Amino acid sequence: MTVWAGRVEQALDPAIWSFLRADDGELLPYDCQATSQHARRLHEAGLLSTDELAEVEGALGRIASEGEIEAEDEDVHSAIERLLGDVGRKIHAGRSRNDQVAAALRLYVGSACAEAADGLTRLAGTVLDLAETEAGTLMPGYTHLQRAQPITVGHHLLAWVEMLERDRARFSAAAAAAAESPLGAGALAGSTLEIPAPAKGMRNSLDAVADRDFALDYLYAVAVLFGHLSRIGEELVLWTTAEFGFARPSESAATGSSMMPQKLNPDVAELVRGKAGTAIGRLAGFLATLKGLPLAYNRDLQEDKIAVFAARRDTTGALAALTVFVTGLEIDRSRLAQAASDPLLLATDAAEALVQRGLPFRDAHAQVAAQVRADTFSSDVSAAESVSRRRSPGPGEVASALASARARFGV
Repeated sequence: MTVWAGRVEQALDPAIWSFLRADDGELLPYDCQATSQHARRLHEAGLLSTDELAEVEGALGRIASEGEIEAEDEDVHSAIERLLGDVGRKIHAGRSRNDQVAAALRLYVGSACAEAADGLTRLAGTVLDLAETEAGTLMPGYTHLQRAQPITVGHHLLAWVEMLERDRARFSAAAAAAAESPLGAGALAGSTLEIPAPAKGMRNSLDAVADRDFALDYLYAVAVLFGHLSRIGEELVLWTTAEFGFARPSESAATGSSMMPQKLNPDVAELVRGKAGTAIGRLAGFLATLKGLPLAYNRDLQEDKIAVFAARRDTTGALAALTVFVTGLEIDRSRLAQAASDPLLLATDAAEALVQRGLPFRDAHAQVAAQVRADTFSSDVSAAESVSRRRSPGPGEVASALASARARFGV
C-alpha cells in the first residue's frame, strides 16, 4: 500500500507505477539517519514515548545495514516506514517526503564529498611519491604540445597536485553547502505540530524542499575534477606511447589487445578522460532540469539522484583506479634525458642571457630566433643548470614545493 493510498483508491497502472517508482535505494542509510533525527525531535515534542524512540532508533540501525527495498515500496521512504512496523505509522508526523528526501540527499552528498576528498588525498599522495622519486629527472616542458623549456618530472607532477588540491577544496565547499537541514519544512509550509527546529535548519520552508543547489555544487566539483583527471589522463596516454616513451604502465594496471599481441594499453587513463564528458553532461542536464521549476517541490527533482549517484560511483572508481595506475608507472629516465637534451629548449635562456648583458629583450629574442632559423643555435648552459637557475615558482623549487604539498594534504 502506498503512503498516499487514502486519497487514491484505484491501483496505479503498472506502467505508471514503473515510471514513477524511485530508484533511490542508495539513500537508505542516509534516510535512516535523517529519520532518527526526526524521531528525536518528535520525542522532544512528546509525540513519541521514550520506549518508542528506543524502538525506532534500534530498528533504524538494523534497517540501515540490512534493510531491503521491495517491489511494493514506492521509494526508500515508504520502505523505511514499512520496515519500522507499527511505530512507523507515527514517525511521519510533522514531515513530508519532500523534506525527508532533501534531508537524506544532503547527508548523502556530504558523505560523497568526504569520500571524494579521501580519494583525492590518496591520489595526491601517490603523485607526490612519484614526484619525490623523480624530483631531479629532467624532461621537456611543453606549450602547444611543442617542446618549450627544460623542467623536471617532479615539477610537472606537482602541477597535477595543485589541480587536485583545488578539487579537494571544491568538495569541501559542496559539503558545507549540503550541511543545512530542511527537516521541519514538511511538504512546503512547515507543520502545526510544535516540534523543535533542527540544528542548522533552513530559513525558508519552500526553499528547503525545493533547493538542490548543493547537488549542483557537488556535480560541479565532480565535473571540474574529471576535467583535471582528463588532462592528467591525456598526458599519461601521451607519455606511454612509443612516440614519447616517457613512461610505461604496470601490467597489473593496463590491458592488452585481443588481436595485436604487442599492445599494452593505458585504458585507465583513457576511460578517466572519457568520463569527463559524462560528468560535464550530468551537471548540464541537472541544471536544465532545475531551471524552470516553480516552487516548491516537483517530481522532476527525482532526477537528482540519477545524476548524483552515478557521479559518486564514477568519482570513487576513477580516483582509486588512477591511484593504482600512477603507483605502478615506470619512468624511462634515459628517454626523458634524451628529450631534455634538445638544445632548442635553451633558446629562452640564451635570450635572457643577452638581456643580462643589456640588450633589449625583443632584440635578444630576434637574435636567438635568427640562429634557430639558420640552424646555428647552441648553448653553453645545460638543461640541469637552466632548471636550477629558474626562480620561484620555477622547476628549481621542487624540494620545498613537495614538503609544502605533503603538509597541506597530510600525506
